[in-house]
Amino acid sequence: MLVSQILKQKGDMVFTASPTDSVAAVAALLQARRVGAMVVLDQEREVAGIVSERDIVRIVAERGADGLPEPIAGCMTKDVVFAEPSETVDELLERMTDRRIRHLPVCREGRLIGIISIGDLVKAKIAESVAEAENLKAYISA
Repeated sequence: MLVSQILKQKGDMVFTASPTDSVAAVAALLQARRVGAMVVLDQEREVAGIVSERDIVRIVAERGADGLPEPIAGCMTKDVVFAEPSETVDELLERMTDRRIRHLPVCREGRLIGIISIGDLVKAKIAESVAEAENLKAYISA
């Protein structure tokens, strides 16, 4: 299964933040939207970074409540790893496992078109396995 197929099923909504948003504001948005990461876009709407729950925990652990009013730009991941619509579930599972990341922004020709989580990939992999099992059962029964 391709990333583009997953995005067709789940949709292309991506929650974003600005580099100037406070750590507290982004943490509140992550909780309210029930997501584990947000893409950070600069003024030109280009990807400037990605911020995850792990990034929030790290800054709070290091600075305590003093870190909450700081801009998210100070704790976001700036070296963003991306996915492309033409990549497969297996390719992304390997990349995410190797890099120990759980979210990949998806870009086409430099433009953000979606986000894929490890949960999306596992769900797709399970659906693939179930379909394969059903096809084998049907073949054996025929």
